[in-house]
Amino acid sequence: MVKKAPAVYLLIGPNSPAKDAKIKKLREEFLSQEVEQFNLDRLYAKELDLKTLQERLATLPVKAKRRIVIIKDAEDLKEEIKEFILRYIEDPYPYILLILDVNFASVAVRKGRVNRTTQERFIDRILNSVNVLFFKENPSPDTFMLSHQIGPGKSPHAALRLLNQLLEKQERPERILGGLRYAWQKDIVSPRERKRRLKALLDCDREIKTSQLKPRFALEKLVLSLCCLGKPMR
Repeated sequence: MVKKAPAVYLLIGPNSPAKDAKIKKLREEFLSQEVEQFNLDRLYAKELDLKTLQERLATLPVKAKRRIVIIKDAEDLKEEIKEFILRYIEDPYPYILLILDVNFASVAVRKGRVNRTTQERFIDRILNSVNVLFFKENPSPDTFMLSHQIGPGKSPHAALRLLNQLLEKQERPERILGGLRYAWQKDIVSPRERKRRLKALLDCDREIKTSQLKPRFALEKLVLSLCCLGKPMR
């Protein structure tokens, strides 16, 4: 039996409140609020290069026993990083808690299909060597899900689909804006990105209240402005 590395977690499933709650629980377990900003890295697989990951893993904790490194959308990691992680989990650094957040349905991983995708084959190779948690897809969309689909470098199509589903459910535009504001308050982003989000929310709220745009168009403009400009900033 392969011994699981206590310092590596693999979270499999679509983005959901349950998955975010687990990440939050791990953060609270290992980091106090006073030192979290110095000991938490949230990286995005599509933008990540091997040197950056190695530097983050080699950085020692500041006034804490561990640092936490979260890799979002880990199914999109470059091949050289996948190979590095395969070697890393054999002997992980004791002062690092590495969280691989995989954003696709867990059923695809467990079916054991013959025609496996590259992403699924990578997951297959590490399943028995890390702590694995599966998360089910949300039964219905909400603003929490929408907040995770909006951001620099992300495709706006998924966010626009979610937005359309919320509006078809008769969700009020002001509740959507409030839900986005609440969800983003908990995100760790750069001051520049936080300022950009706040400005977009205020602009959207003003356009809705002054009837310059129909609420649907104002919300779609918000999604496009935050998805299509720039890349994720740490």
